[in-house]
Amino acid sequence: MSTFGGLTRASTALWAAQRGLDVTGQNISNVNTDGYSRQRVEQQSINGATVPAIHSVSDGIGSGVDSDTVIRIRDAFLEARGRLETATTARLTAESAAYTQIEQAFREPGDTGIQKMLAEVWSGFSDIANNPTEKNLAARSQVIERLKTLTAGIRTTATSLDKQWDDTHAALGAIVSDVNATAASIADLNQKIKLGNLSGTPVNELSDRRDSLVLKLSEQIGATASAGDDGVLNVSVGGTSLVTGNTAIAVQLAGGTSPGAGAADPPRLVTVPGGSTLSLGGTAEGQAAALSSIIPSYRASLDTLAASLASTLNGQHAAGLDLSGAPGGPLIGASSGTAVTAATITVTLTDPRKLAAAGTVPSGVFTANGNNADAMYKLSLVPGGIDSTYREMIVGLGVQSGVAERDLAVQTVVRNQVDAARESVAGVNLDEEMTNMMAYQHAYSAAARLVTAIDEALNTLINGMGVVGR
Repeated sequence: MSTFGGLTRASTALWAAQRGLDVTGQNISNVNTDGYSRQRVEQQSINGATVPAIHSVSDGIGSGVDSDTVIRIRDAFLEARGRLETATTARLTAESAAYTQIEQAFREPGDTGIQKMLAEVWSGFSDIANNPTEKNLAARSQVIERLKTLTAGIRTTATSLDKQWDDTHAALGAIVSDVNATAASIADLNQKIKLGNLSGTPVNELSDRRDSLVLKLSEQIGATASAGDDGVLNVSVGGTSLVTGNTAIAVQLAGGTSPGAGAADPPRLVTVPGGSTLSLGGTAEGQAAALSSIIPSYRASLDTLAASLASTLNGQHAAGLDLSGAPGGPLIGASSGTAVTAATITVTLTDPRKLAAAGTVPSGVFTANGNNADAMYKLSLVPGGIDSTYREMIVGLGVQSGVAERDLAVQTVVRNQVDAARESVAGVNLDEEMTNMMAYQHAYSAAARLVTAIDEALNTLINGMGVVGR
């Protein structure tokens, strides 16, 4: 009886070696497959009979090896850490990109920046102060043109910031659509994996695909995952369940849809149904911060600059006299006739003769002096004035952008380290697979030799019994 039991043990050994070779081939085939986790055959000794029977007595030896189970090599802690670091990196990337685009909108430092345009306006007033006579209308015309260039530059910057807000809002909307599709796919995979586990069919590849989708959600909205029953993975965002088993809820983008409305009603992601606001992470968090605070803050500062420029220049201009001796009128106004903002600021004075460059004299007799033009030039030197306020804003922008870049650089190193640790556990190592392939090959050869040995023993035994019988 034990001899025929040996054939059973040998057959399980052959199957185990063949299964190991098959799994090794699968690993080697997917060495470059993104998201693939290397697999391993779980071999377990099969116990012998533990319940004795009248005609069946155990020989005290096991019944071979069980190699039906194939597992994925994963580290749950590293997977969770990878999702967290991926989400943080994505958030910092979005914020750093927002600051970079704002810097590009202001074009500082450079010949097309507002600082350069302001300097040319002040220089133009200085030229008028040095030669304020009627014969020097060219200098007055030059100042008006430079003011037009300055106001156009402010409007261009405002338009760029508004476009950046619109583009970011559209990108966040695209993320929402992708998140809904991804969540539905995860729920569908959960159902297939659960049924596979219950029926005993392989689900490792499905699990790899689902883990890749969860990592994608982590990058997009900071999703986290927790294990459920029968291989199910539940996904949540900021404590709000997004995927539970085979059920996924949708999200939508709420809040203002324009730069002005967005400041009062910040864009946000809410669940459907329910309308619960999600506590975001990942790219969505960075883009939401850009929409609700980063871009609006600089847009508001630009509006303040435009209003301050208009009130300061108009106030000083009204204190002077033009070439006809009349008080200076409005120099800068709003194109829409409302309050001056960065989007509406424009030059209202078109006649260079009406530029109020002269100041009043004690005698009361009008003279074409350049006292008021000089006073307007000195506005550039006032502490806390237009120039210093603008420089302070640009310096602050540079500091914030630099901090965002440094934070992103540090976080990228951390994420790469975590990814390397994850890859060292779950990734396919060709040297290791080649070693396993040789081990399984030798194991198969040994199991085949065992079958041959048992066959020879049985042949000797049977033939020997035949000789004795004769």
